[in-house]
Amino acid sequence: MINKFWLFFIIFGMIVAAATGNMGKLTQVIIDNAQRGVSISLGLVAILTFWLGMMKIIEKSGLSAILVKALGPLVRFLFPSVPRDHPAMSSILMTMSADMLGMGSAATPIGLKAMKQLQELNPDKETASPAMCTFLAMNTSSITLIPTTIIALRAASGSLNPSMIIPTALVATCASFTTALCLDLLFRYFHTRREQKND
Repeated sequence: MINKFWLFFIIFGMIVAAATGNMGKLTQVIIDNAQRGVSISLGLVAILTFWLGMMKIIEKSGLSAILVKALGPLVRFLFPSVPRDHPAMSSILMTMSADMLGMGSAATPIGLKAMKQLQELNPDKETASPAMCTFLAMNTSSITLIPTTIIALRAASGSLNPSMIIPTALVATCASFTTALCLDLLFRYFHTRREQKND
């Protein structure tokens, strides 16, 4: 569906450019932006390689393990239906720590594994469990201590201080994380009350 929208925008833009006599400018814009895209991509590869290496050092140094231990009480509070010794608990903790360290590429497969493990605990296989909903809300609005991708994009675009985004990103992700969890708890409360009334 999204491809149809892009095709519409491209064709519509070409028609407008032809109707207003700006086909030459359109061609020049396409070439300039293509060159800019290539240069940003190459710069992004170099910077992401550096940051992914840094993340690997953080992981090997044991910082991610410390984060997992620190997040344990929060995860047990948010997921009361998940047994402490269940593999899903470990996957949830690893996903959270990877997100906090800006390792989105590592967090995605672990998050999918966590969701699969939560589905094993789900009594109704056709409907997402409260734990699955909480994990989804938490994962999509996770707190990020080091926004690796944004730093890399800013550096590739020529920013003089690409890491200046860290405090802003931390405040924004803390706000989104808190909002998502509060709404999740609120909806879970209403869901529990509705089930109690139906019983």
